[in-house]
Amino acid sequence: MKRAVIFGTTDFAAVAAVYLRHDAGYEVAAFTVDREYIEVETLYGTPVVPFEDLTRSHPPGTYAVFCAIGFSKVNAARRAVFERCRALGYRLPTYVHSSVIRWEETTIGDGCFIFENNVIQPFVSIGDDCVLWSGNHVGHHSRIGDHVFVASHAVISGRCAIGDGSFLGVNATLRDGVTIGANCVIGAGTLVLKDVPEETVLKGQATPAHQLRSHELRRF
Repeated sequence: MKRAVIFGTTDFAAVAAVYLRHDAGYEVAAFTVDREYIEVETLYGTPVVPFEDLTRSHPPGTYAVFCAIGFSKVNAARRAVFERCRALGYRLPTYVHSSVIRWEETTIGDGCFIFENNVIQPFVSIGDDCVLWSGNHVGHHSRIGDHVFVASHAVISGRCAIGDGSFLGVNATLRDGVTIGANCVIGAGTLVLKDVPEETVLKGQATPAHQLRSHELRRF
């Protein structure tokens, strides 16, 4: 039995535990966060232990760690946790859901979490500590750097490059050959047709409300 601890107590951490148990055969023995952030003793029946005590209670030689931290501080918070765990000697394995379509000609780094129904085409490279939520398309010869978060149903066309620490929102679309600089925020539903410099924010545009109320609509 593979044994793991999940760093985090958010919804991401709870969801990650389900995937690891049911799709990857892990025993999730505990959740962990820094002592000052512990608010509950257990999460869905699993103990929450202080990270300061983790090497004693769940030693690196026996347990792997998954970093279930979102994109706060443009992924810097997850990166810091990843580096702290690695410095303590923990294995940071990559989880790839069994439904993901990928090829031998792809490379994926350590500590990634790749949810169901992602399509990863040949010659794609994905760095360390990346999260790809459900249903994304990653086109051939594309490069995703370290500590990147891609929300659901994004389209990354062929030969794109995404810099370290960047975030792509739900339904973002990148045309082929586009380069996204480091630490960018690409908002939900955005269409990217040209290169984007580092630390750029592309804001998604909400659909405006119609002037009519729903009860005023005819033939609906």
